[in-house]
Amino acid sequence: MWLHFGISALLAATVTLSPATAMAQSEKNVTGEDVYPPLWYLAPENLLDFPVKDNKIVISAWSYQDRLGVYKSLLSASAKYFDAFGPQNSGNILWGLPAQHGWQFRTGRLADPSGMTSCGYENGELLCQSVRSWWSCMNYYLSIIPLLGAVEAGLFGQLPYEIEILPPEEQKDYFCYSVKDCWSRMPKLMDDWKVFFEYLLSTEHKAVSSASLSSFKLDDALGLMWKAHTSSIAYALPKFQDSLKYLSDPEANFGKDWANAVDFIAATHFSTDLLTTNDFQVFLPQRMLVEGDVLPLIKDFSPEQNKVLLSLRVLHKVNKLTGGLLLKLWQKAMSTEAGRKIGRELIERLTSSQKFELLDLVEI
Repeated sequence: MWLHFGISALLAATVTLSPATAMAQSEKNVTGEDVYPPLWYLAPENLLDFPVKDNKIVISAWSYQDRLGVYKSLLSASAKYFDAFGPQNSGNILWGLPAQHGWQFRTGRLADPSGMTSCGYENGELLCQSVRSWWSCMNYYLSIIPLLGAVEAGLFGQLPYEIEILPPEEQKDYFCYSVKDCWSRMPKLMDDWKVFFEYLLSTEHKAVSSASLSSFKLDDALGLMWKAHTSSIAYALPKFQDSLKYLSDPEANFGKDWANAVDFIAATHFSTDLLTTNDFQVFLPQRMLVEGDVLPLIKDFSPEQNKVLLSLRVLHKVNKLTGGLLLKLWQKAMSTEAGRKIGRELIERLTSSQKFELLDLVEI
């Protein structure tokens, strides 16, 4: 019963991730600014657009604009590998990272939640990212670490300078600040991202010899990207438990629920291209949750947003209650390309029906 309920919750949540759910809306905005993260056009275009000091490219990871520049550089350098999957680099699966970060910025999740500084607030330092923000700290491992892994893999070729990441004012030991530093502190995490980017590079070499990009397999790329993504979250979660104290109980629970759900989403090799990610983010909360927000009855949230938040909550509780068995069973069901295909078909089927039959689970 709990397994059935848990998987139902998962599918109720992931139904909103299907490209079919809001494609019409996304297509209308595909050439508009709204489709991109806030202030996207103000971010540095590539690594050499960042300041250079003492023969080092200097990046402030605690500036929203600089983190956008990190993502923009990654997307630009990897664009040629995704030409076949959408115009203007829209099929690049790295879009999920800056799109999520843009949602965090737009909803105030990167600002100082303690209220002790003006970091991240409109009447203060709007582009500042607070080291007290749980979301900002978690995102460090989904922006700076992918960048340094890509540098090590050779995605940017032979850079004329090393990269230096500026430290925050607090919790300096919780982060790393250069390729060498990060390799010494978290070699497995760096290697996971390096392997993903090495895969992209390897397909280019094969394409040169075969005169085609037939060697590029999107499912393989998604698998490697999601492996690195979930490794980043697993590594960062225990580091920033104390940061949750600055959040309301509903917001802290949502953060943990979301981190848990990513493991389930990752198992399906869900595509994080620009349009699909934008479709999904329509259903995320448009503000931080506060005391008094009770699921699924938050008045200024849409019924879909309430349903997604409740589904994530139930999914996390059931997975915890089963000692992680629910996730293991789901990952086993999604361990083959055929299984993942069926899983995605089930999600698409749910766009027209809210009912989840036990036969669907048997089919997986």
